[in-house]
Amino acid sequence: MKRRKKMALISLVLIFLIVGGLLFFIFRPTSSNQTTTTEPDSENIDQVLEQVENMDEEVATATNDLSQNLRDAVEQTLGVFTQHDYHITALGDSLTQGVGDETNNDGYIGILEHRLNDLDYQVNIDNYGRRGNRTDQLLTRLEEENGLKRSIQRADLILITIGANDIMRIVRENFLDLNEGVFDLELDDYQQRLTSVFETIHSYNDEAEIYLIGFFNPFEGYFDDVEALDSILTEWNETGRTIVEHYPNGHFIPIEDLFQINEVNLLADDNFHPNGTGYSLMASRILFAIIPALDEIAEEREEATNAQGISLE
Repeated sequence: MKRRKKMALISLVLIFLIVGGLLFFIFRPTSSNQTTTTEPDSENIDQVLEQVENMDEEVATATNDLSQNLRDAVEQTLGVFTQHDYHITALGDSLTQGVGDETNNDGYIGILEHRLNDLDYQVNIDNYGRRGNRTDQLLTRLEEENGLKRSIQRADLILITIGANDIMRIVRENFLDLNEGVFDLELDDYQQRLTSVFETIHSYNDEAEIYLIGFFNPFEGYFDDVEALDSILTEWNETGRTIVEHYPNGHFIPIEDLFQINEVNLLADDNFHPNGTGYSLMASRILFAIIPALDEIAEEREEATNAQGISLE
């Protein structure tokens, strides 16, 4: 590339960063990672659920799309000058977005990226987490968001958190008569939607390693009259495991057990989302799960390079 063209592209990147930074700080939703203002207890849980739902709707605005579109444009231009060994696409709900992380480090994604780079795995992680997303909303995004589709197409690994808000909706709509039957009625539809999510992802990229991250029980202690709630969430988690492991490159990462540690506070003030410590535990579990895939990718690339008679630098 000629020096003049290179300098022009560098100037373009700087312009994007300056203008984009200004727009982001002017228009960004200031509460994108905040949780509710009312701490839940056994008497006001309905109010807290409503606050969680309302805040999810408030931050799902055009400003999020603006910052994402800007980031896509900058990353495409920066791709001319930078090269990462691995590309990871993270998508799904608030667990991927990092809601509740009081350290503002983007939840498990920020921690994971930092730890991987410390271990000399040069990674680029696209974070397409959006708080409040259910399986039906994620499916719509997969079909309509070109940036998300492009990210999946070039991904080596794909990380997904989804399903907790499907359960949240059931709780909200049946709060006064919550029983095991309402979950059973919704499970088949959830299974179909989740299958469609993975079929769509697989149609974009059938070679990437796909990891579905399970969810934990955020309602423990609030619905004592639903004795089977733990087993219900376990059944929904197992449904996700069965679907993702149907694919040869599909994996399930459970996290429910991490949030059953009583001695350490792992939840944000709303008692629904993880705090920084909770996200750190999640990141450690996910790191352990994906390292073998990253090493395998490196070996395959080295073998392919050697087969072509090109020595690695």
